[in-house]
Amino acid sequence: MNRFVGIVLFLSVTLLLSCNYQGSSSQKKTITIAGSTSVMPFTEKMSEHFMVDHPAIVVDVQGGGSTAGIQACMNNTVNIGMSSRQLKQDELVLHEIIICFDGISIVVHPTNPINALTLKQARDIFSGRIKNWSELGWIHRKIDAVTREEGSGTRGSFEELVMNDEEIDDGIMVQDSNGSVKEVVATDPYAIGYISLGLVDNRVRALLIDGVVPTVKNIKAKQYKIVRPFLFLTKDIPKDNVKIFIDFVLSKDGQNILQKEGLIGIR
Repeated sequence: MNRFVGIVLFLSVTLLLSCNYQGSSSQKKTITIAGSTSVMPFTEKMSEHFMVDHPAIVVDVQGGGSTAGIQACMNNTVNIGMSSRQLKQDELVLHEIIICFDGISIVVHPTNPINALTLKQARDIFSGRIKNWSELGWIHRKIDAVTREEGSGTRGSFEELVMNDEEIDDGIMVQDSNGSVKEVVATDPYAIGYISLGLVDNRVRALLIDGVVPTVKNIKAKQYKIVRPFLFLTKDIPKDNVKIFIDFVLSKDGQNILQKEGLIGIR
């Protein structure tokens, strides 16, 4: 009999603990974020730090591209949209928060001997007027240019800052993220592409543009010109947990994290 009572008590306590655990789990609040694949890895980094200090809040970060993030925010299907391009006129109904600035680096394979381009040469490569490395003083070999997909914030900024209203050649290879562009360039000695400065490492080499190296120092000095803002977007003025997260990103600690990742803080 005592053994039976003991088993009942054990099962009761186990059930109670299980219910309490499920209850505490269900009480967690989720912040949903989607959009720019350029902003995404840095937002993920910020959310990791944030959730350590705020265990009751889950930050769910997804990609999709700037245009998709903007649309999701306008449709109220996410709490925060991410964009790496400026908003268009019909998108200005959203509340915009600049979280940092990013340089767009034009990158090649580390073995490529070309070190520098003018802005016009970069434009001519991506418009299709320059198609062979021999036109730039290297070997007689087709240039394997890589661009981002339509709707990408990085592509939108590149078109605005580099292409000067000229179209990107339809024959150029298209990739759906900065990481994919980087991977193509890192594995193809004849490739050229453009990615976020914060993603440049020893697998690819950033070119000087008009004689200026894309560095944080040169961007702050306004010498390197291919620079765009990273944006958080909300349907209304942020409040509650969304405001707490955004305030963390804009805080000194948050900005320090972004700067360690190679971005330019707003402070």
